[in-house]
Amino acid sequence: MNNITLIHDTTLLSRSKIYQINHTLYKFVTSTTDVRAPQYIFSPLPNQRKKARLQLNAANVKRRVYAVQGMSSNASVVSKQYVQLALEL
Repeated sequence: MNNITLIHDTTLLSRSKIYQINHTLYKFVTSTTDVRAPQYIFSPLPNQRKKARLQLNAANVKRRVYAVQGMSSNASVVSKQYVQLALEL
């Protein structure tokens, strides 16, 4: 079994790590930009029993999220290409 460690600080969340929440494996997707009440969004790994995304606040992340040591996901990098569309009237 892999070692798990409790996340004490939300700045330690990474898109390349795997996290265990309520005995289900998740990967960190993103966080909202709200300064007063940020939300952290996790997506379950394939072949997990749960299929829905989780949205947790900072207190729940510090209480329920464990980092799984020795496991990582392939973080896909999306290039920042902007497309400008022109509307013709």
